[in-house]
Amino acid sequence: MIKSVFFDLNETLTNTELLGVNFKKYFNDESVSKYWFTKLLHISVIMGAMETYKNFGELGKHVLDSVALEYNVNLSEEEKVNILSSFKALPPHKDVIEAMKMLRENGIRVIVVSNSSLEMIGLQLANAGIIDFVDGYYSVDAVSRYKPFKEVYNYVADQESLKPEEVMMIACHDWDLFGAKKAGLKAGYIKRKKTIYNPFYEQPDLQSDSLIEIATSLIYDNK
Repeated sequence: MIKSVFFDLNETLTNTELLGVNFKKYFNDESVSKYWFTKLLHISVIMGAMETYKNFGELGKHVLDSVALEYNVNLSEEEKVNILSSFKALPPHKDVIEAMKMLRENGIRVIVVSNSSLEMIGLQLANAGIIDFVDGYYSVDAVSRYKPFKEVYNYVADQESLKPEEVMMIACHDWDLFGAKKAGLKAGYIKRKKTIYNPFYEQPDLQSDSLIEIATSLIYDNK
């Protein structure tokens, strides 16, 4: 039986379109935000593999400098802060609150697990208006290792007094779910964008383009 759902935050619960809009102001190309995010994830995984750690804010600033150099864009410190602070104001996807309510009403704890700092997670959840529907949240800073390394999922499960098999990780990133599966968790894939789930990763237990459908299926399977 699933006793808790661990939610990824950025892109899974929050809509990152605002980030693209802010990048476009300075780079004249909204897709640069996706490139920046991909490079950010890449460096976080490489550093994790090498057992080295810097927090997500530090990595984000470095990658922004790198991307700006590639695109021949000169950014002031104020402009960098303006771009990166977009994370604080991201709205939730329309299906998030109802899905969270459903899970909690059926005795399933809602936990957020993110690569962001603990302070940033709190701000994001509060500004998105969903913090009251969350039972707890954790940052990878606690283990100095980013998702998808198993230490992250196992740490949160331990803190919540849960066995891995009692948890489902829900994310829109296949690499995140691959890590969760390797840690012994169940996985729910929410399709937030047009992409192919990597066939070489362990496949999710549930998948849909609606968080409400995933919550409904999970609740039904729990009975």
